[in-house]
Amino acid sequence: MMRIRGTIGELPVDLTLELDASDWARLGAHLQAVAPATDEVPAAPAPVNQDADLWQAAQDLLREAGQLSGLELSDRLEGLAGNAQAGKRLLVRLRHSAKVKVSSGGDTPQYSWIGSD
Repeated sequence: MMRIRGTIGELPVDLTLELDASDWARLGAHLQAVAPATDEVPAAPAPVNQDADLWQAAQDLLREAGQLSGLELSDRLEGLAGNAQAGKRLLVRLRHSAKVKVSSGGDTPQYSWIGSD
């Protein structure tokens, strides 16, 4: 018997699988069939610096726009980064960048690109 607990999105999952000896044997045979035949450990891919790429893309976004409201910039950064938390980190990083001027006015701050191209 195997129990799997966790979540899918916000939904809780509690799954129990019952496998008899023949099921385990078939599963084991399948895993051996798909396992690499050599004892070599596959080389890890070269690390990609996604943080640097996202940071560059965030700067490019604001540079090309020239000026954006905080709400619009936040929405675009969230889309760029793939989630709200990463988008907020980029927004904070832009706020503290010497290439960005943040001016308050109205309901939301305005982000303006002042860096050199």
